[in-house]
Amino acid sequence: MMMGHKESATIGIKICGLTEEAGFDACVAQKVDWVGFVFFERSPRNVTATQAAALSARHKGGPQRVGLFVHPDDATLDHVLNTVALDVLQLYATPVRALAIRQRYGLPVWLSQPVATQAELPQRCLVDRLLIEPKPPADATRPGGNAQQLDWDLLAGWNPTYPWMLAGGLNPQNVAQAIRQTGAPAVDVSSGVESAPGIKNPDAIAHFVQNARSSKFLS
Repeated sequence: MMMGHKESATIGIKICGLTEEAGFDACVAQKVDWVGFVFFERSPRNVTATQAAALSARHKGGPQRVGLFVHPDDATLDHVLNTVALDVLQLYATPVRALAIRQRYGLPVWLSQPVATQAELPQRCLVDRLLIEPKPPADATRPGGNAQQLDWDLLAGWNPTYPWMLAGGLNPQNVAQAIRQTGAPAVDVSSGVESAPGIKNPDAIAHFVQNARSSKFLS
């Protein structure tokens, strides 16, 4: 049974953690909706603003460019945005800080919302989109990108009226089931389409996109 709010009949697809040309080109070829650049040094997918700009310059138009930041200060955001054009800022931050960033830079802001229980599912969204993902392990060195799968049963009966995206442990094999079970209007994948940390597999990207897009026909 389908649950959750659908933005449209088309599933939004984001491939995060792009670091190299083959992965970026595969995202363009598969016509994904968003590509993500990670600006966080502890991540194996970390890129500099210059590296992100070089990748982005490979194709004009196409997927929207999303910059992922972990509790960034204004100096960090200024440097990145002065080097590479981004369409969306994805944040690990407090809601208050996220709103301040949205006001300062005038760009859509997505806020990561790690959850472990149904009670933690947010009933409202103060920014442009929430990313629902599992809470990281206690010994994790980063707040996301840990290849953990969210317990999809937590989303049973949850019907948000705002844009959101499902993240955490998705891959080509489980993405269709995840969409059917949760009603997610959009999905975010990183390690699930990699051949090594930070190295995207073009075939895996193609299979992920195909399975995500076909999920609505299998409901």
